[in-house]
Amino acid sequence: MLTSLALIFLLGLGCAAVAKRIGLPRIVGMLLCGIALGPYALGWLDPKILGISAELRQMALVIILIKAGLSLNLADLRRVGRLAVMMAFVPACCEIVGCVLLAPALLGVTRAEAAVIGAILGAVSPAVVVPRMVQLIDERYGTGKGIPQMILAGASLDDVFVIVLFTTFLGIAQGQSAGLAGFAAIPLSIVTGIALGAACGWLLAKFFELCWQKGNAVPGSMKMMVVLGVAFLLTAAEDALEGVVPLSGLLAVMSMAMALAAKGAPAVTKGLQGKTGKLWTAAEALLFVLVGAAVDIRYTMEAGPMAVLLIAGGLAFRCCGVLLCMLGTKLTRRERLYCVLAYLPKATVQAAIGGVPLAMGLNCGALALLVAVLAILITAPLGALCMDAAYRRLLTHDA
Repeated sequence: MLTSLALIFLLGLGCAAVAKRIGLPRIVGMLLCGIALGPYALGWLDPKILGISAELRQMALVIILIKAGLSLNLADLRRVGRLAVMMAFVPACCEIVGCVLLAPALLGVTRAEAAVIGAILGAVSPAVVVPRMVQLIDERYGTGKGIPQMILAGASLDDVFVIVLFTTFLGIAQGQSAGLAGFAAIPLSIVTGIALGAACGWLLAKFFELCWQKGNAVPGSMKMMVVLGVAFLLTAAEDALEGVVPLSGLLAVMSMAMALAAKGAPAVTKGLQGKTGKLWTAAEALLFVLVGAAVDIRYTMEAGPMAVLLIAGGLAFRCCGVLLCMLGTKLTRRERLYCVLAYLPKATVQAAIGGVPLAMGLNCGALALLVAVLAILITAPLGALCMDAAYRRLLTHDA
């Protein structure tokens, strides 16, 4: 396992540097490195590390969500709150509708199976989007109108919404009925996630403040360990409370970090931002190399043009959904175009749930996995490249 970790860090970061040198996003190099090292190509990664790949990717996501939450300004978020909520479900719904309309003709599946495939495709990738929005906030591009804050919040909520829909559509495809409880779980998981995370963040801020007042200031590294420990517990709570109370663990993590930044001392927030930035350097390689390793490139040989057409058609519907959210706003055409580009990439959710229909024995299982693989290979590099290349041209720099 140690050899595999060495390969992930050394080759992953090396390929990222090569990709950046030739003008491609770093993520492209790491994804390709993961595909090459994975079990469907060279097979150099230890099966033990592949067995805990999902957990390691979750840990990496937690780190970047903490960094994102610490970077978000609540005042900016309130200003774009309505738009962020719309971005959380309108583009995903449009893409799912597009897949339901197109997939039966292109892939020969039923409407219920098309809905399952649409839900797999419907989620934007926080692993690709969140780091770039944090970068925009740090560099102050588009922050005057709250664009990165809106995209960051919308992308995080988008995943919660789509995963609940995926579970519901999966039940329908298996012959179960879709109850109102399944759909009611969507807003409830959002509310409980925000409330629990905010409470934990407030308690952490008070704890650090109390330690400082008593002359027992907690060192920065220990603060980071405490925050990480609480964040991991919040993500674990989602599974522990399944069937009892719907809860979005990832949203709770971001809410915790936001509350900690709002209630804690500025020096604490700044110190934690620096620590998470350093942690993200390692977590980024771990996340994207392992996402690449989950991609079975054999399925791409069997894809044919129909799956690619479905992905393109779904993205067209998604773009219309993003533009629909922008109606009535003060955003310029260039800023709206950047929002469209930011909602293109797919990776983490597709890698996580793309194989579920196949594992459950659905007739569309192989096709669903195939479409998920192609979506990662096409949209993750494309979306990352577009965002990296366009933000200086399309967004205003706020001094």
